[in-house]
Amino acid sequence: MTRLRFLIVLISMFFTAEAFAQQPLPHGMIFGTKPDTAGAMDASRLRGYMDKKKRITTAIKGKVLKVNAEKGGWFEIDAGKNQPVAAHFKDFNVVLPAEIKGRTVIVNGVAVRSFLADDNQHFAGDTVSYKADAKLRRRISFEVKGLMVYQ
Repeated sequence: MTRLRFLIVLISMFFTAEAFAQQPLPHGMIFGTKPDTAGAMDASRLRGYMDKKKRITTAIKGKVLKVNAEKGGWFEIDAGKNQPVAAHFKDFNVVLPAEIKGRTVIVNGVAVRSFLADDNQHFAGDTVSYKADAKLRRRISFEVKGLMVYQ
C-alpha cells in the first residue's frame, strides 16, 4: 500500500513539474505594440545613423544582453564595441520575461542620445578631491513601443 502511494505521489510530482516547466519564447512573440520589421536596422549601426541628431524614431534589431527589471521591461541590447543600448518600455505595465536574454529581438521606438558624467560629478566644486580628468560618456537609450522576438 505504501509503495502504491509513493508511486502515485511520484507520478503526480512529475506531471506537476512538466506543467510548470518554462517553455522557450516562440519566434514572433510580441510585447507592447507590433514593431515594423521591414525597416529594422542592426543595432550596431544605430550610432552612425543618429549622427548628430539627439532623438530619432526607428526600429532596430539586436541581441538582448540582459534584462535589468522584468516589470517595465528594462533591458540592454548589444550595439557592438562594448557599448550597449539601454532600453525600456514606454508602457510600464509590460512585463518582459528573463528568458529573453540572449535572443535576437526587433524593437521600435525612440532612440535618445545623452551624456553621462562620471560618478564624481557631485565633486565638481570641490577642488581638493575632484579630478579634472573626468570624462563624459555618450550613451544611447531607447524608449520601446513594441518588441518582437526574432530568433
